[in-house]
Amino acid sequence: MMNTPISPLLCAVVAGLLLMSPAGSLLGQSEISTVRLEDVRMRDACVLPCEETETYYMVSSASGSRVRAYTSKDLIEWEGPHIIYETPDEMWGTDVDIRGIWAPELHKYQGKYYLFLTFNTNHELPEQWNQWFDWRPRVRRASQVLVSDSPLGPFEAFSNEPTLPAEMMTLDGTLWVEDGVPYMVYCHEWVQIVDGAMSKVRLKEDLSAIDGDPVVLFRASEAPWAWRTPDDRVWVTDGPWLYRSKSGKLFMPWSSFSETGYTTGLAVSESGKLAGPWVQQEEPIYTDDGGHPMLFETFDGRLMMVLHSPNVVPNERIHIFEMEDTGDTLNVVRRIAGPGAE
Repeated sequence: MMNTPISPLLCAVVAGLLLMSPAGSLLGQSEISTVRLEDVRMRDACVLPCEETETYYMVSSASGSRVRAYTSKDLIEWEGPHIIYETPDEMWGTDVDIRGIWAPELHKYQGKYYLFLTFNTNHELPEQWNQWFDWRPRVRRASQVLVSDSPLGPFEAFSNEPTLPAEMMTLDGTLWVEDGVPYMVYCHEWVQIVDGAMSKVRLKEDLSAIDGDPVVLFRASEAPWAWRTPDDRVWVTDGPWLYRSKSGKLFMPWSSFSETGYTTGLAVSESGKLAGPWVQQEEPIYTDDGGHPMLFETFDGRLMMVLHSPNVVPNERIHIFEMEDTGDTLNVVRRIAGPGAE
C-alpha cells in the first residue's frame, strides 16, 4: 500500500520538535556540535557550496518558524545547528499566525545570499470547498525571498507580504537565472487546484518582488509515474530544482507520489529554456519513498543530489547521492552520506 500525502504542517512541527542532540536536549543556537547526517532528523534540505571558503552550507527548517544551517568541509560531518532566521511576530500582519517554515533554499546571487522560504499559516482564504464536501482548508501559504550578506545570516525579508501572490497557495520556490533574468520556479498547491502545477514567474533584478505574471510549465498529472492519490484524489507537485545538463538540456528533478510512495522524477526541456516544452521521463530517478531533491557540484566537480527518505514522520533523514549526468538523464551512482552510505 502506498504512502499518501502526509500533512506538511505535521512534518514541519514534528521535525522541529525532534531536532535533538545525542543527549536528547533540544539543540539551540548556543549548542553547536558536530554530527553525521544519519543522526539528524531533517527533511527538505538544500546544500550551497561556497567556493571562497570551500565550505558546504546545508539549510532546513527548525521549530519555532526558524531556519537552521549546518556547515561541512567533506559532506560527511556537519557542524551546527546555526539559527540563521527567526520569523518576527508581525510577519504577514498581526492577524496572520505563521505556523511554520517549509523547504528553505539558500542561493548566492550577485554577491548576496538569498533564502527562498515557504511560510505556512492556518489563516483561511475566502474560498473554501468544505460546504460541499470534505476538503483540506485553503489557507495562506506562500513562498517569499529573504536576503543577507552572509550565508549564516541574519536574513531579512523585503516586505511583510509574500513574494508570490497572496491569494495563491504556493510552496517550494527555487531560483533560476536565464539570459541574465532571474525567475522563481515554484509549486502551485494541489489543495487549491487539485492537479498540482509547476510554474514560473519573473523576479525583479534584486529579487525583491515578482516582475510579471505567473506561467504554468506543467502539471503533476503529466508524469507517467505520478499517482493520483486514492485518499485525496489529487496529483502533487513538490520540490523543483533546475540544472543545466552537459548536453545543454534543462533538467528539473521534482517530486510527487507513485505506487512506491514519495518519488523523484525528471522533467526535461529539450530547448534548454525554462519555457520548455517540458517532457516527463517515463521512469523516476528515485523511488524508495524519497524526494524533494536538489543538485549541487562538489569542489572537485562531482554532481550530487540531496533528498530526504523515508517520507514518514519522524524517520526522515537526509541522503546525498553522487549522480551521473548522461546528457539525456540523471542516474544515481552511489550514496555518499546519510543512512546506508557506502
